[in-house]
Amino acid sequence: MQRYGNKGNTLRHLIPPISICAGLCIWEILVRIFNYPPFILPAPSRIFSRLIESIASGVLLYHTGITLVEVLTGSITGTILALLTGYLLAHHPIAENVLFPYIVASQSIPMAAIAPLLIIWFGSGIMPKILICALVVFFPIQINVIIGLRDIQRNFLDLMKSMHANRKAQLKYLEIPAALPVVFGGLRISATLSVIGAVVGELTGADAGLGYLINTARGQYDTAMVFVAVFMLMIISILLYVLILAIEKRTLRWQTVQ
Repeated sequence: MQRYGNKGNTLRHLIPPISICAGLCIWEILVRIFNYPPFILPAPSRIFSRLIESIASGVLLYHTGITLVEVLTGSITGTILALLTGYLLAHHPIAENVLFPYIVASQSIPMAAIAPLLIIWFGSGIMPKILICALVVFFPIQINVIIGLRDIQRNFLDLMKSMHANRKAQLKYLEIPAALPVVFGGLRISATLSVIGAVVGELTGADAGLGYLINTARGQYDTAMVFVAVFMLMIISILLYVLILAIEKRTLRWQTVQ
């Protein structure tokens, strides 16, 4: 029975790659049957060739590196600010009443509308993209920090007080372990949003990055290169999401202990 169970698990794991290969084959066949022009819909084989060319020339790796730096720097900055302000607002209702309307208002404005202002103020370099990434990841993490801290059961807090635990001990032994599962939920959401933020900034105005590469390729009707850049953005998003999951699994491994 165990052997058949292992075979079932193996087949289940093979379904996603088989589905992707089948989809690519259907795409290739349809392009060849209907003879679509490459600037309308390039075949997967053409996109793959363009991918190899751009890697060999170093163009793709250069622009991917720029976008990755923007995403990582903006995500780390936004996360640190969200953790600090989330903790402050969770423990000080007056500060929440004063600051929260401004925070919500800033998040209600589309990033595509804010990006031109940041580029006007800070230029077309890397700084506006980092700021956009930080703004994008800030709100989900901050909200989850507040929710995680305020969902701590009252009897746990009373127990810490009865043990005369100071603020540092309460943070270390109660608040952080209790809020971490919710905070990691916000981090997973922000991992993909940060990539969107970087691309919005690059599409608005940039001289490097995958968004810039998409703009340039679009202007040259190099649709295959557009697909390559989009594919790299997908890879970055997936890798960031998997990285957050791995950190979450390692950090919260105590939850699985029976």
